[in-house]
Amino acid sequence: MSSCRHLHLVLLPRPAKKLRCRHCHLTITAGELDGGYCPECFDALGRKNFDFEEVDAPAEDQKTRYRCEDCGVIIDVD
Repeated sequence: MSSCRHLHLVLLPRPAKKLRCRHCHLTITAGELDGGYCPECFDALGRKNFDFEEVDAPAEDQKTRYRCEDCGVIIDVD
């Protein structure tokens, strides 16, 4: 066990929502969509597919998480 008292905590951001291409099933964040079309479909087939569905985040991604700046431990809060 660590002797750290975890006095310097930093709130970790939650992961961004993910989108899944309905054609090739690539999972990507909205911020990574350059131009709004699926880059995998465009690279493989030359098609600009804009058809995505939102993917539910796993329950573990819904937790609030902190990192101790002193020892680096990650603390999950329900």
